[in-house]
Amino acid sequence: MSSLEIGIVGLPNVGKSTLYNALTKNNALAANYPFATIEPNVGIVAVPDSRLQKLANIYATDNIIPATIKFIDIAGLVEGASKGDGMGNKFLSHIRECSVICQVVRAFDDSNVVHVNNAADPKKDIGIINTELVLSDLATLERRISVISKQAKSDPKIVPILTEYNKAFKYLEDNIPLFDTNDIDFEIIKDLNLLTAKKIIYIFNVDETILQNQSKQSELKVFVKNHPVIFINAQLEHELNSLSSEEAKELLASYGQQRSGLEQLIIESYKTLGLQSFLTAGPKEIRAWTINEGSSAPQAAGVIHTDFEKGFIAAQVVNFQDLIEAGSIANAKIKGLVRTEGKTYVMQPEDVVEFRFNN
Repeated sequence: MSSLEIGIVGLPNVGKSTLYNALTKNNALAANYPFATIEPNVGIVAVPDSRLQKLANIYATDNIIPATIKFIDIAGLVEGASKGDGMGNKFLSHIRECSVICQVVRAFDDSNVVHVNNAADPKKDIGIINTELVLSDLATLERRISVISKQAKSDPKIVPILTEYNKAFKYLEDNIPLFDTNDIDFEIIKDLNLLTAKKIIYIFNVDETILQNQSKQSELKVFVKNHPVIFINAQLEHELNSLSSEEAKELLASYGQQRSGLEQLIIESYKTLGLQSFLTAGPKEIRAWTINEGSSAPQAAGVIHTDFEKGFIAAQVVNFQDLIEAGSIANAKIKGLVRTEGKTYVMQPEDVVEFRFNN
């Protein structure tokens, strides 16, 4: 698959652009007024993976290509965004292709940072954003239903699709985001790229006290049902960028944190979407590739090039840790650690692979 895309949404002045800058080490405008982000900010970030350098040491190459994530930070949404208020409707279109929507929620008080509704209210703020996403999806569905209702009269194959559209429309009409439902066939409605049909991860931008307070965090989690939640301090994330890896670890530890916000978001995104990675290694390059969990060897080969999947013969597979302990691919082969797998092999997260295929 191509790089994972994450759309960042939220009200103005919740710390979206500060977080985006911290995640991407970019320099997007982060100002203390609504709509500081006029055009969407797009940044591509390497997925941290310590395995790559270890393999590079074995194969004596400096050419390391990590998996990547694309972040798209759109203008802060306000009530009425779906109808064009603020900058909203224009910017919602920028995240329709994203795999995940990351909603940033302000859960800190700071009189120096203006809140669009005068005071931070996480529950209310989440409701405003989700309602705008719902209204945008309603408009999309209404247009599509109008078209295919006529087609369904003469084509019975359209009827199940129309049924699913109408079911989704009813939920949205009741102001229920589709990601809060469990009986929608998302495969049928996938072509519509509905915003609330995407996976969602909530990021609470909190102050230093809440960052270390499990009880306060539990209170905030109640507002987002069973969706993945990450607690970060955007300013702390920003500070981490100017530190060495060791200094960053020490600073995070002083706040009771083991991982940066970027690492947490990547882990949650992979988990939420059911993704994993595999590795290819050689003197020319070391590379990480992102695939769906449960992918077969030919499907994984197809991520590298479609011809690899079509002409797949076999995969030479070795476990990453086994290869590191063996010290070289030659030693791993001598020890019988390299396996030949066929078309039915299901890829594992620690696989280092060389594919054999017909041209």
